[in-house]
Amino acid sequence: MLEVGTKAPEFTLPDQNGEMHSLSDYRGQKVILYFYPKDMTSGCTKQACAFGELYPQFREKGAVVLGVSKDTVASHKKFEEKYGLPFTLLSDPEVKTIQDYGVWQEKKNYGKTYMGIVRSTYLIDEEGVIIKAFGKVKAADNPVQMLKELG
Repeated sequence: MLEVGTKAPEFTLPDQNGEMHSLSDYRGQKVILYFYPKDMTSGCTKQACAFGELYPQFREKGAVVLGVSKDTVASHKKFEEKYGLPFTLLSDPEVKTIQDYGVWQEKKNYGKTYMGIVRSTYLIDEEGVIIKAFGKVKAADNPVQMLKELG
């Protein structure tokens, strides 16, 4: 995980429509940048749907929500359409941005060790500085937690 108070690493990634997004595109707005393991899985779906339900409230508070996983643009498009997600999903199949943000870590499941995305969320201010960082977040609770962080 990156430290609070550090400048958030710049990135340029495609969204679910293949359009490119950079962190600098969002200067002047707060950014909730959340990293999740995989489209269409139960925890990730709960988290994404909760962010979707609360999205109007995030916008009222001047924040955008960006979800990042290593899934493809096509997978993100299916995920967005199936659940009516109103926010941007970014595809990082090269795992570069995921690594830059320190969320590509060793994980264990059923005794097997592997590398994967640790569900994590950053709140980035209008100048591109990390003001909150949460690792190993609970999928269902994270969106409400982030709304509270915006005040």
